[in-house]
Order: sequence, then C-alpha cells, then structure tokens
Amino acid sequence: MSDMPSTENRSLMIAAGIMSVIGWLGVILLWTVALPTVGPRWLFFFLWTLAVVGIALPFVWLLHRRFSPNQLTSASVLLRQGLLVGLYATLCVWLQINRGLTLGLALLIAIGLTAIEWFLRLIERSTWKPKR
Repeated sequence: MSDMPSTENRSLMIAAGIMSVIGWLGVILLWTVALPTVGPRWLFFFLWTLAVVGIALPFVWLLHRRFSPNQLTSASVLLRQGLLVGLYATLCVWLQINRGLTLGLALLIAIGLTAIEWFLRLIERSTWKPKR
C-alpha cells in the first residue's frame, strides 16, 4: 500500500480546505459586520457547519488511516462522517445560543449520531458486492 492518498481523497481534502476557508471567513465577517437578526443567524449556522466540516474532514481521514490502514475508505464515507461532526457542532451551538445545552444532552446527541453512523456502516458491510 502506498503512502500517497488516492486522487479521490486528495480532491476531498482540497474541497475540505475550500469549505474551511469559506466557512471561517464567513463566520468572522458575520461576527464583525452583521446584526444578529434572523437572516444572518441562519447564515451563521450554515457557515459554521461549513467551517467545522472543513476542519473535521482531514482529522476523520487521519483517524481512518491510522486505525484501519488495510481497508480503503471511500470519500463518501469520509464526507458523511465529516458532515455528522459538523451537524453535531451546529446542534451544540444552536442549543447553546438558546441556553439549552447541557453536558448530558451533548453526550446524548453524540451517542445518537455515533449510533446512526455505526448502523450505516453495518448496513454498508452487510450488502453483498460482487468482485470485479
């Protein structure tokens, strides 16, 4: 197995960098310029998700590369897991803005999203794919 990432993962990492830059620049611009009305608040949630997904994708790729080096992980799985991390971060920020976030609720959301991903991976492994 070579040390170089596949072109599929390389393009995913480029997309992650672009998402991260757009997300963080947008969040900074929103914090400094916009008033906290309804429109900018929803734009903040979108940009926050984009920024967190962009940051999470390389870490998800590194975790897969470290703990399952013999298995090739497709870019769709990496993207889905990065999106789940972004969804988790956005849910936590949304609940914190409303002062509804507690440690127990954050752990429950994390356990729920982890269970969803585990079930999706279980379904992916159980489907039969003929060898080509």
